[in-house]
Amino acid sequence: MKYISTRGQAPALSFEEAILTGLASDGGLYVPESLPSFSKEEIASWAGLSYQELAFKIIEPFVAGDIPSEDLKGIIERAYSSFRHEAIAPMVQTAHNEWVLELFQGPTLAFKDFALQFLGQLLDYVLNKRQQKVVVMGATSGDTGSAAIEGCRRCQHIDIFILHPHQRVSDVQRRQMTTVLSDNVHNIALKGNFDDCQNMVKASFADQSFLPEGRQLVAVNSINWARIMAQIVYYFYAGLALGAPHKDVAFSVPTGNFGDIFAGYLASKMGLPVDQLIVATNSNDILHRCLSSNDHSKKELEHTLSPSMDIMVSSNFERLLFDLYGRDGAAIQQLMDDFKSGSMTLSDEALSKASELFSSYRLDDDGMIETIAKVYDSTEYLLDPHTAIGLAAARCERRRQDIPMVCLATAHPAKFPEAVEKAIAGMQPPLPHHMNDLFEREERYEVLSNDMGLVQSFVQKHSR
Repeated sequence: MKYISTRGQAPALSFEEAILTGLASDGGLYVPESLPSFSKEEIASWAGLSYQELAFKIIEPFVAGDIPSEDLKGIIERAYSSFRHEAIAPMVQTAHNEWVLELFQGPTLAFKDFALQFLGQLLDYVLNKRQQKVVVMGATSGDTGSAAIEGCRRCQHIDIFILHPHQRVSDVQRRQMTTVLSDNVHNIALKGNFDDCQNMVKASFADQSFLPEGRQLVAVNSINWARIMAQIVYYFYAGLALGAPHKDVAFSVPTGNFGDIFAGYLASKMGLPVDQLIVATNSNDILHRCLSSNDHSKKELEHTLSPSMDIMVSSNFERLLFDLYGRDGAAIQQLMDDFKSGSMTLSDEALSKASELFSSYRLDDDGMIETIAKVYDSTEYLLDPHTAIGLAAARCERRRQDIPMVCLATAHPAKFPEAVEKAIAGMQPPLPHHMNDLFEREERYEVLSNDMGLVQSFVQKHSR
């Protein structure tokens, strides 16, 4: 399996090379040259598999030629051994033919664990084989950071630096990152927003001359193909549980950087019968505006109660555009150049193709709070703010009532007590027992100005 850039100018890479490279040399993102495709009969035969067994079936074609089957099985087993629920991704019914897929059963209580526990094990395996040391540099709007740190904290070949927007993540999210005191873990609170963090990481990947000699940057955010690949699995897992491939299934996905929902798109391309994918956004609604009215223009970022979705530059949207434009790298380069100036306009053909599978919805903080309260009142099931937006989107944008609707629950409600308290007076969702001392743990992080030189000097100084 070879991997190519969405902008068409970078050399094709092997799987190992692609996950270690991150951004392509032409600024694009790596995608497989071709997707594996599974027949209806093959998918049906997976119905009784455990999550780990299913993950092996779906991931193996992507790594063919790079990782032996038995080694891959070991990586998968280790990745999901720390999940609290035996089902790994259990489902809860919240209404007629409506389900919540709980993706918060991992060690950091967010869906990012599915990809980042796997990526941590994968990187450890590859770097050990190569006897290579790297620097992981990532930006987080809240959940990626803690999941990446948890995945990499024990890796001897990695120094990890995570940038989060100062005072713009929840206290729980921050403490999950800053209370990990391992020698190879460094947290930077950047005086800016998530897009500032992400832009700084992207610029650092483009020019890595600030690193100590012999080191390279590795991405753990969703520009890294391995993360998207790992997320495809739970779409198949949920679909199989609800009758696929003999029945269609629909998904509503709280969406920020577009990686999670892009994995659902890939699942549909690989043979899962997906009837609809709903892009659920908060007030930072650039993706909703793009899909509903072809308005993909940057606006001032709002600070909301669903901070993991406070994003105006959705990196993985480029991967979808690459397909919508017939894998024309030059066309994608032009679109991205346009967007640098503030906005881009999709062709009628691309927008029409997207609308066959995708729809979108926007919900502000007030609507999100109302949804948490309403669902809790009717079911006593507690949603986090991102999942609440996803569930509201599912109920408003659903095309067919006879097709099971799955809403992806991207985080545990205890990570966002402020939103829960606003929705249900006096409600303080407890942290799971393995984290009940989180607010007593020592923190360690550096607050830095939004200055490239300062951040890169910090990385250089603290790389072992």
